[in-house]
Amino acid sequence: MTRNAAIDRKTGETDVRLSLELDGTGGGSRDTGVGFLDHMLDLFARHGHFDLDVKAEGDLQTGAHHTVEDVGIVLGQAIDRALGDRAGITRYAAATIPMDEARASCVLDISGRPFLAFNDGGLPNVTIANFDSELTEEFFRAVANNANLTLHITIETGTNAHHMIEAAFKAFARALRAAVAVDPSETGVPSTKGTLTQ
Repeated sequence: MTRNAAIDRKTGETDVRLSLELDGTGGGSRDTGVGFLDHMLDLFARHGHFDLDVKAEGDLQTGAHHTVEDVGIVLGQAIDRALGDRAGITRYAAATIPMDEARASCVLDISGRPFLAFNDGGLPNVTIANFDSELTEEFFRAVANNANLTLHITIETGTNAHHMIEAAFKAFARALRAAVAVDPSETGVPSTKGTLTQ
């Protein structure tokens, strides 16, 4: 079973090309023009064991908002497409990850119902390599809405914004890795409705 997707999305603000393999090794390259986002996507791929290639060009002269959000949209669409009908997946998962003084948790359900609950834990309002810390929530909202995930992310503690955001991305990667994993005891779609797609 091959679980991958490739998506190109071009608007008046951004041009995003992305390919995703759910059963990968963390390979690929990430080049969005936003250095901190590239770093977070590297972490996502490595800790999720996803092969991920991302190339994005955006109107960075206005800030990174459009690029970050649109990369999230396309990543969500790729996750949704790569999962297909969701047959045989684990569906639910959770992970809590420390990063020095910071700690974040992610609980998710590949539910077919898009929802994000995001608690930033007092995340400082700073800019890291052209990435405004408030864009963390925007990125995860875009992913959840387009991957049709019920996604709860909580930054539980921390003082260093880099560490807090990194812990959130790593927690999401590990939780998603577990949720998309094939469950050998699941013979169909893990839902009493018989579907996890919209």
